[in-house]
Amino acid sequence: MTTPRAYATVTGPTATFTTPDGHTEPLIVGADEDIRQLIVARTAEEARRSGEPVELVTAGDRGTHRLLITVTGDITEAPDADAFAPTEPDDSTAPEETLRRDIRSTELAPETPAEEEALAEVPSRTSFITPHTGSETATAGWRGALASLGITIKPSADDVARRDREQVVSRQWAGCRTIAVVNGKGGVGKTMSTAMLAAVYARFGGGNVLAWDNNDTRGTLGWRTEQGLYDTTVRDLLPAAEGLLGPAAGVSDISRFVHHQTTDRYDVLRSNPELLATDQRIEHSEFDLLMQVAARYYRLVIFDSGNDESAERWLRMVDSSYQLVIPTLAAPEPAESASLLLDALRRRDDRSAHLAENAVVVVTNPEPTRRLEVDRIVDGFTGHVRQVATIPFDPALKSGPLRYEALRPATRDAWVTVAAHAAAQL
Repeated sequence: MTTPRAYATVTGPTATFTTPDGHTEPLIVGADEDIRQLIVARTAEEARRSGEPVELVTAGDRGTHRLLITVTGDITEAPDADAFAPTEPDDSTAPEETLRRDIRSTELAPETPAEEEALAEVPSRTSFITPHTGSETATAGWRGALASLGITIKPSADDVARRDREQVVSRQWAGCRTIAVVNGKGGVGKTMSTAMLAAVYARFGGGNVLAWDNNDTRGTLGWRTEQGLYDTTVRDLLPAAEGLLGPAAGVSDISRFVHHQTTDRYDVLRSNPELLATDQRIEHSEFDLLMQVAARYYRLVIFDSGNDESAERWLRMVDSSYQLVIPTLAAPEPAESASLLLDALRRRDDRSAHLAENAVVVVTNPEPTRRLEVDRIVDGFTGHVRQVATIPFDPALKSGPLRYEALRPATRDAWVTVAAHAAAQL
């Protein structure tokens, strides 16, 4: 009988883990954790689920290894592991021992008393380079007004918190990241949330953000955003996908198929709201091909999802996402729809359950008089997802073009907060 096999590709403190049954998920560690230890623990979960050891193939910055992980998390050498010996550095250490050493510590530690003594004799020095930590001057309110006149004023606690959130949403990742904006009920703010999140990430992070209308039925992202030079949709991109992935493709070739937002700096991949769902179905393999194109040209993709949670493109979108953002209005019906979706994801599989537990719920106040209803819904989701955020009433969000600069200052700050919550684990 063939031994189940899992794969992990390591990039710094992150990894992409593929289970024996083909599901792919991101693994991310905190500041005091080690990614290799997390990979072994995750593989041990698969071993316990199958009731037998799982072969683990890892690749990354410390070479390639092939190991066998038992149901108790023990590491042994896999059969024929010599073919997967570390490619760099080239030494005689067995692959499983190399991984054990990496798990114990990611630092180089002296191994002999002589080495310890030699290191102790090396004098320490002060670096001439001072790390850049951002502006220490206030930028908002009366403090910001005085600072603009040349009077140095330290930032307030709100200034510091705002700057921290802006740094989070400005991050660049090693590889494309994906966020799915989902709720099975229509009219709850999915398109609005997609556009606002894309605008925040693109404005603060420097572009290369795609808002993808992943909708079979009358997706309106194209109606509420600018049209580019070409009247193209996802149906036009699909037959051109192979060419865009080819070696001769240029970085600007994608421009024919997406619609650039001139002030908010992100691109939109439209669906066609004039066609019936039967005319623009996207199959599993077609979605994967489109995702390859998106990952080649963009650092971040935000999906504006449809309402059919059984559609292939909807399910594949969830399987391809690192983070879920679940918008709801301050009303019982959309909040109940969001809650039911979370319950269904927790039952679907382990990866979907992980996404549900770490989701960010966004409660938008559609009217200026619903503060109590907002608080009630926030309380209902608190503790069931990773973060719950609120968006105040803003007439610029109700209808018409979605533009970040058209929002009130408090609303802009609220969207930066939502974006920071969503980016925290990307």
